[in-house]
Amino acid sequence: MNPEQKLRQFLDKAFAPYGQFPSRADVTKELLANMLEKYQDLKTQGMSDEEAYEITITSFGDVDEIMEQVPHAEKQSSSTADSSSFHKTMKHAFKQAKASVGISKFSASKLVQADLRDSNLEGADFSYSAMMDASFDRSNLHSAVFRAASLKGASFVDTDLSDATFAASDLQNAHFGSTNLTGATFKASALKHADFDQATLQGVRFQRSDLTEVSFDGKELDGVVFDGSSLKHTSFKDAVLRNVSFHHSEVKHTIFDGAQMDKVTYALLNGAGAKLENVTVA
Repeated sequence: MNPEQKLRQFLDKAFAPYGQFPSRADVTKELLANMLEKYQDLKTQGMSDEEAYEITITSFGDVDEIMEQVPHAEKQSSSTADSSSFHKTMKHAFKQAKASVGISKFSASKLVQADLRDSNLEGADFSYSAMMDASFDRSNLHSAVFRAASLKGASFVDTDLSDATFAASDLQNAHFGSTNLTGATFKASALKHADFDQATLQGVRFQRSDLTEVSFDGKELDGVVFDGSSLKHTSFKDAVLRNVSFHHSEVKHTIFDGAQMDKVTYALLNGAGAKLENVTVA
């Protein structure tokens, strides 16, 4: 299967939940053209077919945000102005994304298994980069940006990631042991099997992210947000939850045995169908 076929298949799957809305053919055509352009740009930088494809689909981001720009069905049928406006908006968005590549020397870089330990990388932009199994241990990454970055298996042990931003990034099996994640944001990112052992998680925002089978056992979570996230078999055993938000999250298979939580958090989880037989409400 060639890259165009693979990307078309990816788009068909991404938009499947939205059915055959009026502008779907135009939207997917526009997106496919821009994704192919991004794929070719990454290939010219020396990335393999697999690396270029993974970064391209990861940079696709959140389909919900794209759909917010699609004209409503009734407007689409009565006027071509909305469609034209949408295409201009989409082109602008991709131009902006493309322009952002190269803002720092790390953007759109190939850093697979890179050794970046003990580095001062405050505010660095690693967007669109391939950094599988890279090590950032003991580094300063305060306010760093990881947008559409491939970070599967990356290590951030004992690293300062306070106020960092991860958006549409692959962080499966990543290691955040003893990491300072205060105020960090994870948006539409894959975090399955990520390790947060002894990490500081105050004020972290996990939005529309996959946290399947992640352990938060024994953690003290204050002001943490899990809105719209997948929490299947995610464990909060013996954790302390204060002012934690689970709006629109999948919690029916989440583990809360032995957890302590405030009344508001309890009420929210109970209403979402979570199993709370062995929790303490304070």
